[in-house]
Amino acid sequence: MNRGKSVPYFAGAAGVLLIAFLVVLAMAKPGESESASSPLLGKPAPVVMSTTLDGGKFDLSRRKGSWVVLNFFNSTCVPCRQEHPLLIDFAKEQTTSDNAVELYTVVNDDSDGAVQAFFDTNGGDWPVVRDDDGAISVAFGVAKVPESWVIDPNGFVRLRIMGALTKGFLTTRLDELKTQFAGGQ
Repeated sequence: MNRGKSVPYFAGAAGVLLIAFLVVLAMAKPGESESASSPLLGKPAPVVMSTTLDGGKFDLSRRKGSWVVLNFFNSTCVPCRQEHPLLIDFAKEQTTSDNAVELYTVVNDDSDGAVQAFFDTNGGDWPVVRDDDGAISVAFGVAKVPESWVIDPNGFVRLRIMGALTKGFLTTRLDELKTQFAGGQ
């Protein structure tokens, strides 16, 4: 076959493979939530100081004494959008808990307006923390959103969850951690 005439065939084959790959990705169901390793596990949480979407100040070190979940989020991220109802359920659960967990969304590379519009449309009344320069994401080593981190009442990182949460996973893991680290670290 003439080299000039074979180029369209190779380009067509590559195009078909690309389309097949995109179809597989689009139809894939999200996997189970899973924890992931990190050099931060068991270590003090990084220093996090920022502002919230409603204009308040956020300082992670002032959260000591409480279990904290930081959920890294972007309003255009499909898995973030899919897990949001689970976070709403989790936040509601915590309002009746004797040992409530504080939930914070950390905005990852998104605009205030887009995030506010998302929360206005989809609900969620927990604080939303800005990460304007990406320093919080870098400090935690966030690979991609969604990603959630659990910090214990002593300020130590106890869990990293990569990918979208699945129903009950966060509550189950937090109950395990609360039992494991009851009475100190």
